[in-house]
Amino acid sequence: MSKHFCAMMIVLLVASCGGGPQTAPRDLDNACTILKEHPEYLRAFRATERKWGVPIHVQMATIHQESKFVADARTPFKYVLGVIPMGRQSSAFGYSQALDATWDEYLESEGRWRAKRDRIRDASDFMGWYMNLTRERNGVSLHDARNQYLAYHEGHTGFSRQSYNSKAWLVGVAGKVESRAKLYENQIAGCRLSRW
Repeated sequence: MSKHFCAMMIVLLVASCGGGPQTAPRDLDNACTILKEHPEYLRAFRATERKWGVPIHVQMATIHQESKFVADARTPFKYVLGVIPMGRQSSAFGYSQALDATWDEYLESEGRWRAKRDRIRDASDFMGWYMNLTRERNGVSLHDARNQYLAYHEGHTGFSRQSYNSKAWLVGVAGKVESRAKLYENQIAGCRLSRW
């Protein structure tokens, strides 16, 4: 084999080893640190805000709750007799924890057949699409992190039936998402993102 061919093969091999899902941010309580550490997040969130109108802080608070910014997050396994794994609790996957059926609906609706749940740009675009459906179907403002999260968790029909009222734990989680969204909003206002 020629030296050039061998060199090209080595470069391709090394390039194929990297590029998988990145690690989660170190400080999940600081929006500025998250966005500085992962500038691709900021690009994705800005693109979604421009396209769908969902504020960056609402996107970030929802992703924090759903996956803690872990690209390949999955739900835990269910166990029989406490030890035998019997599959996962749901098909939720990726940054947005989108379920298979809802993700497929998004792909078909938007024609984004190459989109992946473990890519931040695709996950945030999915959230923008879903939250806009929530606004259209349930009248929830895109700035209302609490109710957007409840509809995100319960689905549009469940939200309209107020199924969350029988789940005190979920109402509590939605309150935490709202608080985190406000925290992130205040932090983002002070960290001069336009310079990044």
